[in-house]
Amino acid sequence: MRRKNKRQTFENVQVIDAGAKGKTVGKAPDGRVIFLSNAVPGDVVDVMTTKKRKAYFEGVATHFHELSEKRTEPVCQHFGVCGGCKWQHMGYEHQLFFKQKEVENNLKRIGHLDLPKISPILGSKKQYFYRNKMEFSFSNSRWLTQKEIASQTDFEDRNALGFHIPGMWDKILDIKKCHLQEDPSNAIRLEVKQFATANKLAFFDPRKQEGLLRTLMIRTASTGEIMVLLQFFEDNKTEKEMVLNHLKEKFPQITALLYVINSKPNDTIYDQEVICYAGRDHIFEEMEGLQFKINAKSFYQTNSEQAIELYNVTREFANLSGDELVYDLYTGTGTIAQFIAKNAKKVIGVESVPEAIADAKANAEHNHISNVEFFVGDMKNVFNDEFIAQHGQPDVIITDPPRDGMHKQVVEQLLQVAPPKIVYVSCNSATQARDLSLMKEMYKVTKVQPVDMFPQTHHVENVVLLEKRV
Repeated sequence: MRRKNKRQTFENVQVIDAGAKGKTVGKAPDGRVIFLSNAVPGDVVDVMTTKKRKAYFEGVATHFHELSEKRTEPVCQHFGVCGGCKWQHMGYEHQLFFKQKEVENNLKRIGHLDLPKISPILGSKKQYFYRNKMEFSFSNSRWLTQKEIASQTDFEDRNALGFHIPGMWDKILDIKKCHLQEDPSNAIRLEVKQFATANKLAFFDPRKQEGLLRTLMIRTASTGEIMVLLQFFEDNKTEKEMVLNHLKEKFPQITALLYVINSKPNDTIYDQEVICYAGRDHIFEEMEGLQFKINAKSFYQTNSEQAIELYNVTREFANLSGDELVYDLYTGTGTIAQFIAKNAKKVIGVESVPEAIADAKANAEHNHISNVEFFVGDMKNVFNDEFIAQHGQPDVIITDPPRDGMHKQVVEQLLQVAPPKIVYVSCNSATQARDLSLMKEMYKVTKVQPVDMFPQTHHVENVVLLEKRV
């Protein structure tokens, strides 16, 4: 039988730092760390613990004695309930400070690396309305706020179109206005909800697994093109076409109006057929004159403007003269490969997702880039001695792995190939530091550049240049 965590209270706790996953750090009287979900460094608070572990507590601030100078007023009415934008109550300059600090701490404490002077983090010009892709869920039983519950009102309309409450797969917060994606994103979402409610279309019931409307995805591009994808749980032709026709008429600027019929237990679309209802089945993103075809399943950096900054850093670190053979590992849809192609003799991209490689090849052809080649397969299996023998010894390797970092076998192969330079792009400096620690005997870190892709969150990208020791 599991013992329940006994809640404790601590008074006048000083919040001293920012920690992992957007939490902040206070110290209990006995010296143990308390991770807090609703405080800012510099606050002085009373705390009620929610979890107790051997080395730390988790808790919430219940009373604020002093408010930090680092605080700012959140712009979003959903802040604190919605799971996104957890740092919205902290000034942006302070967000950047703690992101930079996290990168430096991870590289030193996890990687035990000798570091050059780390370049100041590249902040985002846009702190709001910077995302090009948003996904919303329908529910017939929306999340009620504490104020609503306390009112003891019987709410007849429980329909919601918004975000999952953190950690609750079946609870959806109805969103009035989201500050992450530019209009007409909010207008489209609100119109879909209003139309569906007015016409008594069934919102999804995740527990009973029934209802018509399941999810809404909106993608926007710097070119001005818009993609809207509605996911239906049930294939009711009349009701499906009713809502799609309404969207088509109300928002003629939609470039790609798509839908999916998905009656699986989960709502992922990657194993589903995407049907084009009106317009094209894709939109185009543009970067330095290059065009990238984005379909419903494509991966593309979700902050288009900062993606250019990230790729500029990558290209600058690679410092290509035009004669180099470059390998781009975890190439995705080949955006980095094509971005640097004009500076290289040839670029070889490798990726495990077949659809991404198909997109990469199509985009390269569309952009008339002939010095890139793309290959599909699990990196630890594809990137081997035979592959190197077939395609040539790389002068530079760029690697941009997922959050988990590189497989140990991939790191071992990198060390065996031993190119003069490696540019490591990461969305998780902790796993990046782990990988770099395995390479530090052969490579030294000569440049480090953090890049903020996601303002109002704790997430940070980091680019490191490794040069082979002589």
